[in-house]
Amino acid sequence: MIIPSGALAGRVAVVTGALGTLGPVWTAALAEAGATVVGIDLHEGDGALRADVTERSSLEPILGEILKEHGSPSVLVNNAGIDVPPGFADDASFTKTLEVNVAGVFNATEVFGRAMCDAGRGSIVNIGSLYASVAPVPAFYEHIEPRFTKPAAYGASKAAVVNLTRYYARLWGPYGVRVNALSPGGVRGGQDEEFVRKYSERVPLGRMGEPADLVGPMLFLVSDASAYVTGIELQVNGGFTA
Repeated sequence: MIIPSGALAGRVAVVTGALGTLGPVWTAALAEAGATVVGIDLHEGDGALRADVTERSSLEPILGEILKEHGSPSVLVNNAGIDVPPGFADDASFTKTLEVNVAGVFNATEVFGRAMCDAGRGSIVNIGSLYASVAPVPAFYEHIEPRFTKPAAYGASKAAVVNLTRYYARLWGPYGVRVNALSPGGVRGGQDEEFVRKYSERVPLGRMGEPADLVGPMLFLVSDASAYVTGIELQVNGGFTA
């Protein structure tokens, strides 16, 4: 780990989608670095407060609680997002994906980021994706039955997240708030072995990512180690986009 234990002591970190696939990775890493972590998810439990990122009105009371109990947040990890599994892509799912992945980031950024502007400091990390930069490779999925094409909405939404990152970095830099994106490549998590084989063959480092591979880059972006870094997309993909 590039950030020593306790480096975020005294800071309050908000993580959306805290109970999702990567949410526990972020919350554990932030807590280990000393931050007070407030998780937000659609489902309350395991330390997460219930809220829907697509409804700004459900986020504002949580900000009020944080300000009352801990003071202003200084870290926001916009992790909440959805991806449509095979066989479920349709017009409704396209719209829902954009609503959660783009509008959700916008809402959380507006609510918690403006509090950071008022405080004069903060770091926001938006979770992007490999597919924000490149299109899915159809051959990765052609062995799956029923056959499908990776839905377009996910990559489109994550590309929008990267652009939102740049927008807020420029807008809020004068207020001491940094905004960056962390875009993982494929992370190992229960995929079938044929997919893992085909994907890994396209990666210069020869493997899929592991959740632990993402911890150092995320802590770098939220800590003072990146004090002069804002508006970037940090790609963590084993060289896939090289």
